[in-house]
Amino acid sequence: MNLKKLTIDNINEMKQFFRNVFTNPPWNEDWSNDEQLSAYINDLAGCFNSVCFGYYDADKMVGLCLGNKRHWWGGTEYVIEEFCILTELQGKGIGTSFLHDIEDAIKSYGMEQIYLCTDRDKPAYRFYSKCGFEELTDHVSFFKQL
Repeated sequence: MNLKKLTIDNINEMKQFFRNVFTNPPWNEDWSNDEQLSAYINDLAGCFNSVCFGYYDADKMVGLCLGNKRHWWGGTEYVIEEFCILTELQGKGIGTSFLHDIEDAIKSYGMEQIYLCTDRDKPAYRFYSKCGFEELTDHVSFFKQL
């Protein structure tokens, strides 16, 4: 597998991969609005501090990570907004390898930690725990529908 840094120039490939993964179980998200998906990917991959990666088996993307570099009081961190592996390849160690390669890459960019959010009831929760992430039990997320 090969890690490749992606930019907004890769938006069509990122959109196709993202839609393929997240419109299927366990997420079942509706990304049929192409304008909304384009805006979302641009939000994540089109900023000056965006740091995005694709994971490839030859020329085929098998993993995608969309994130950004953030300066914080505890050090510079990599904030993962989206991380996914092709559904049919999950559970085969590819995500773990991808994450390790990302860790090596971001260290070379001067980032010292990774921050992310996930849902407790999704397989990703167990995956991140297995990969050494610690749950922030004092952290609370709020949401308000308008």
